[in-house]
Amino acid sequence: MTLAYLAIILLVASFTVSAGLTRLVKNLATRVGFVARPTEDRYHRSTIALGGGISIVATILLFLVAGILIVKFLVEPGRLALDKSATIYAPGFIGKINQLIIVIFCILALFVLGLWDDKKHLGPYFKLIVQFAIAFVAAFAANIRLEFFIHSKLVTSMLSTVWIVLIINVFNFLDNMDGASAGIATIVAAILFTAAAISSQIFIGALALLFIGTLLGFLVFNFPPAKIFMGDAGSLPLGFILAVISLRTTYYHQAASGAWYPVLIPLISMAVPLYDFITVTALRISQGKSPFVGDTQHFSHRLRKLGFTDTQTALTLYLATLTTGIGATFLYQVNLAGAILIFAQTILVLLIIAVLESTAKNDRH
Repeated sequence: MTLAYLAIILLVASFTVSAGLTRLVKNLATRVGFVARPTEDRYHRSTIALGGGISIVATILLFLVAGILIVKFLVEPGRLALDKSATIYAPGFIGKINQLIIVIFCILALFVLGLWDDKKHLGPYFKLIVQFAIAFVAAFAANIRLEFFIHSKLVTSMLSTVWIVLIINVFNFLDNMDGASAGIATIVAAILFTAAAISSQIFIGALALLFIGTLLGFLVFNFPPAKIFMGDAGSLPLGFILAVISLRTTYYHQAASGAWYPVLIPLISMAVPLYDFITVTALRISQGKSPFVGDTQHFSHRLRKLGFTDTQTALTLYLATLTTGIGATFLYQVNLAGAILIFAQTILVLLIIAVLESTAKNDRH
């Protein structure tokens, strides 16, 4: 089998397993009362099953562990009938297993933290401290960091730690409406997969495909009207995995003397969720509230106030993210003028969002 066939198998298999596990978890969560009930700081008005994070994390870890075992004991020794294009990368993967194991434990730690918070509602600052600790371990010990023009391991680890924690909380904040966080994460992962494919990064590309398949399987039950929520047990690992993919993807090829601006691909592809995170955080602080206390002031909630349905709201968020993400993929092919136009397009998309938000504010009065 060639890499293309293996990619399709991975995508379909992860989707199938994720959808099956999500359905199972949904039924079990409803029976045991592990549910999200309507509150003033949440938009949903019915009781929804929690635990979607269990199926997301279980699927990803199942495939990662299976991948390690298959490559180590079947592919690398040549016991599987695979095309040479699929086996040539096995030694490189074997050399990265220790780093992957660290990443797996970081995912598990964030999952436990999120599940604990889903049940006990932990304080935000305790969660933030734990997130920084986990992110630093990943950056320093598993080399999940970007070394663009900086060669100090400690400095790049600290900078990457900040980025990881930022993306964790961006997608945690984004998990405020049916299908929002998982859908946007799927789109961003697809953009990053394209970047990894352009750079011939087989294993980062495989992780992105696994992530996409898993989230699509979850979205079968989370797309409006949602039948299950992922909770912090899902949103924290989700943001972490997306940050890992963004940091390990190669955007700049110094040896080829290529342009530097493809390094902006993660920033531009995540412009919409980053905008929502920054504006909501600033708004809460200006109101004298903690930035980590949930409310209904997100862009998605403002669209609902304008009369959008849940489905229309989700699709609007997806289309806005797709617009910036597709532009980001062209950063490999354009000159400086083209990069400036892509950046300008991103700003214009965010300005459209700002106009819609201001309309919702005025409509409220």
